[in-house]
Amino acid sequence: MTNVQEWKAFDVSVDDGIAEVTLIGPGKGNAMGPDFWSELLPLFTALDGDPGVRAVVLAGSGKHFSFGLDLPAMSGDFGKVLAADAKAGPRTEFHDLIKRMQAGINAVADCRKPVIAAISGWCIGGGVDLITAADVRYASSDAKFSVREVRVAIVADMGSLARLGAIVGDGHLRELAFTGKDIDAARAEKIGLVNDVYEDGDAVLAAARAAAREIADLPPLVVQGVKTVLDHSRRAQVEDSLRYVATWNAAFLPSEDLTEAITAVFEKRPPKFQGK
Repeated sequence: MTNVQEWKAFDVSVDDGIAEVTLIGPGKGNAMGPDFWSELLPLFTALDGDPGVRAVVLAGSGKHFSFGLDLPAMSGDFGKVLAADAKAGPRTEFHDLIKRMQAGINAVADCRKPVIAAISGWCIGGGVDLITAADVRYASSDAKFSVREVRVAIVADMGSLARLGAIVGDGHLRELAFTGKDIDAARAEKIGLVNDVYEDGDAVLAAARAAAREIADLPPLVVQGVKTVLDHSRRAQVEDSLRYVATWNAAFLPSEDLTEAITAVFEKRPPKFQGK
């Protein structure tokens, strides 16, 4: 397993068959910037291939799991395609960027070792994409969730729209994705987004570790086989959805509304969308 010092966006430890992956930013609220997106794929590829890892606990550092996409840090990657005269070249580069980012989330979903997410505080946008790629989700009582992309003029393209319906059902997915509304831990448990809710961050992390321990003590190849079989029938549908949204966003995401959303973040004000 690659040494923890080599990761900028994660703390990683492996002990007695259990890997703990902790988001550490560097953006506020463990926001997902360039380091996160460049490191997620190689990190989970390494965990998948490490025979010393039987289960993975995924958590956020500090009070929050993740504020989601770090728009200010990623604005440079959006810049070319947001230009008014952006044509095939910039749009192709943007499509490639989306596919690379999707590959990181996919690596979490495709990791043969079960992934248990321990969620405290805010889990927004890309954070929801990440936890929907996990196998089991536990939350602390203060956790809050939002498929926030619609509120910043983005069609969610990292996996929530592809995976969340199988977790919470189509109606709940549509409500969350159309409105970008916030839901608390109790609501998340009621609709099946999380398996259980615990008193605080320490308790939810302890529960995730206990579940990982229970899994790690079972026959590892059988556990991996169970995950492979469970994922088999879903994989083609998820992959098709991800391909489609990557193409859709490369064609249609650039807009005055997206520029307004990014500008509003920098200026710390509510955006004013015009449908342009």
